[in-house]
Amino acid sequence: MHYDAILLVSFGGPEKREDVIPFLENVLRGKNVPRERMLQVAEHYYHFDGKSPLNDQNRKLIAALCRELEKSGLHLPIYWGNRNWHPLLRDTLRVMQADGVRRALAFVTSAYSSYSGCRQYLEDIARAQAQVGEGAPAVDKLRAFYNHPGFIAAMRERAREALAEIPAERREAAHLLYTAHSIPLSMAQNCRYVEQLEEACRLLSEALGRKGENNQLVYQSRSGPPAQPWLGPDILDSLRKLASAGRARDVVVVPIGFISDHMEVLYDLDIEAQGLCNRVGLRMIRAATVGTHPEFIRMIRELIVERIEENPSRKALGGLGPEPDVCRADCCLPPRSP
Repeated sequence: MHYDAILLVSFGGPEKREDVIPFLENVLRGKNVPRERMLQVAEHYYHFDGKSPLNDQNRKLIAALCRELEKSGLHLPIYWGNRNWHPLLRDTLRVMQADGVRRALAFVTSAYSSYSGCRQYLEDIARAQAQVGEGAPAVDKLRAFYNHPGFIAAMRERAREALAEIPAERREAAHLLYTAHSIPLSMAQNCRYVEQLEEACRLLSEALGRKGENNQLVYQSRSGPPAQPWLGPDILDSLRKLASAGRARDVVVVPIGFISDHMEVLYDLDIEAQGLCNRVGLRMIRAATVGTHPEFIRMIRELIVERIEENPSRKALGGLGPEPDVCRADCCLPPRSP
């Protein structure tokens, strides 16, 4: 298949205090989230003077990927469009149309399959194409990559760097908490999010040579009405249990569900979780996300190449195999109302 551009598709984030409320209103439009909750989340952004780190991290990712593609002889321009804030997808597609782009490959900044991490992005792209109208570029999404060796290798190095901060004599006893964004149970039942996360955690534990009960998948950043059940256990509850049981002295938090250190990593982990650990006597070290790790950037290039070549090599670790290029009609459906 011939492609003439790459499209980075991401969540988006405010760049200054004045952006915060309009941005959050975009995020929550059509969702049953009380305004009080929105204002609470706004305070997370105000803690960082209203600027999300996500946009700058996407700029760094684009720069690193440009260098990787040029080095490999792939001369493809990279465009960037967000779901919730500028540059918005519809505006980016208009620029692509004006530049003569006919078909692009989209890299979505989510490693897993869920409604919010996969299908909703496809809906966003389709909506933007409809807004652009006739002549809008065709866009094909790259597959989910939670079990790609490049992703696991980059996460392994990030986790090893964090573990290295623990004295050698305590390192083996340290607890690893793999954390990912919680989603409603009704959403989780219609996708492979949990299965994929569990497989990624297993692969990473194996790569780190860690076995036993000291590795656990937990969830963070839940929102929505209290009556709606979400995936657990919650990271804060898990930290409290570790402290009360007296079995842990050191905890390494590995944000395996995220690819960049954006707001829900910086605030929910570095401030809330770290603050709790300080109060209950746990030493917490937070591993970095993959970000622009060279293994991760090479992985993106490999995902692009496998779609361009007629006989691609589709890399995947473990027993689940590579994810399909095209989603099934019955997967990653939106959550049902409580």
